[in-house]
Amino acid sequence: MPSVILKPKREKSLLNRHPWVFSGAIVRVDGDPRPGDTVDVLAGDGRWLARGAYSPRSQIRVRVWSFDPAEEIDTGFFETRLRQALDLRRQITAGSAINAYRLICAESDGLPGLIVDRYDRWAVCQFLSTGSEYWKSTIVRCLGDLMPGLSGIYERSDVDVRKKEGLPIATGSLSGKEPPDHVDINENGCRYRVDLKGGHKTGFYLDQRENRTCVAAYARGADMLNCFAYTGGFAVAALKAGAAHVVNIDSSAAALELARLHVELNELDGTRVDQVTGDVFSLLRRYRKDGRTFDGVVLDPPKFVNAKGDLMKASRGYKDINRLAFELLRPGGTLFTFSCSGLMGRDLFQKIVADAALDAGRRAVILQWLSQSPDHPTALNFPEGSYLKGLVCRVV
Repeated sequence: MPSVILKPKREKSLLNRHPWVFSGAIVRVDGDPRPGDTVDVLAGDGRWLARGAYSPRSQIRVRVWSFDPAEEIDTGFFETRLRQALDLRRQITAGSAINAYRLICAESDGLPGLIVDRYDRWAVCQFLSTGSEYWKSTIVRCLGDLMPGLSGIYERSDVDVRKKEGLPIATGSLSGKEPPDHVDINENGCRYRVDLKGGHKTGFYLDQRENRTCVAAYARGADMLNCFAYTGGFAVAALKAGAAHVVNIDSSAAALELARLHVELNELDGTRVDQVTGDVFSLLRRYRKDGRTFDGVVLDPPKFVNAKGDLMKASRGYKDINRLAFELLRPGGTLFTFSCSGLMGRDLFQKIVADAALDAGRRAVILQWLSQSPDHPTALNFPEGSYLKGLVCRVV
């Protein structure tokens, strides 16, 4: 088997079972591994450390499959890992009124580069690394065997991270029937219609499920502003809980058309919702100028930080939009603010929100810290898996 040999004293992260080996830690590669081939990772003194998938184009040169020297990377390996992940989801979702959730969460489930989400009778996959791509047919076959109730397995590997791995964009049916253009899902009493083929991520923001429930708990009688609304998930949850009125803002008219449909699907009063297409930053400034205020504001922006070099610019963006939100909140109002940028740490995010409140001249307290739903777990040896962070802040 080909081997990747590390520079002296560069094995600490692997001894701590972190699943990534960066190119800068490698002194040489023995053998001639192809993209996705399994390689052994050795310390500079020859000690065996791990076994993983080789990616010659990526800065993450090896993504570790196993830290057990006796474990072979074969069909049985993927059957075991997939079964473990599916068993965990059955426990997490037992007794709940949901039929859409994450099945496989990449490194946190010991399957680097693999995302699988379930939407009713369809599974939607993203193969984000050369290793998961190499084993794609095996993974799809194992999923079908382990989940015989699926109508089909669909691929949404249409994300930029594949380019860093030297992989082309790929979409389409992998097994069974091709899904319809839209699939209806149930989430804790709310109905949503999901575009599996063209929607954000794999079609829906499943990671915000628990946070939609959280917003609903504060929504009764409130006048709400839902920014970066996408298809209005937070708005539906708030209206179901008795919100007086919600304004959805998003740059996509198509997304807001689905948000309008979601109001109908849930038999809600359409006069209690405004769908506003436009730039959130500009519209919040207009609302401030017009003296408009709200009881609650939800900020769920797209990822602002794609690389470490973006962090300063992104921090300014987060501060700007949180300052505007604080200025639009009435006394006693509540801000629900999120960052899905993995490179934005919790401490920095809290400081940014605190500085935004200070600049807005508002005094606020943190009521809750929020994160991704539990079907998106974070392995203790992979803190990068905790990417979604949120704060519930009350203006006092």
